[in-house]
Amino acid sequence: MKILISNTSNLAIYEQIVRQIKDAVIAKEVQEGEMLPSIRSLAKDLQISVITTKRAYEELEKEGLIYSVAGKGFYIAKQNTNMLREKKIQILEEELRKLTVEWRQAGLSKEDMTDYIGVLFEDVL
Repeated sequence: MKILISNTSNLAIYEQIVRQIKDAVIAKEVQEGEMLPSIRSLAKDLQISVITTKRAYEELEKEGLIYSVAGKGFYIAKQNTNMLREKKIQILEEELRKLTVEWRQAGLSKEDMTDYIGVLFEDVL
């Protein structure tokens, strides 16, 4: 699992970390019981504050996505991936709703949007 931080993102750095770890769980890039990088190691790799990394891990632990073992580190918890996927879909639906409003304000049709999404979807594959 590779975590990338964007300085141009609207999300705080700790939120970017949380989102990427959640996405990795949904995509099954990480498995139950898999160890995460230590707080200090991740902070060093991303060139960010240890406090920021700690906050991300605390958020993930509070949500039950990871758990800590004293003196050993943080691990991926057993997940209900269907529930995580549903939460992700809700977030995407809201983002798509906002884009649809902007699309309409630009005077573009539903067909234009559908065609454009189809092209983008194929490019990602």
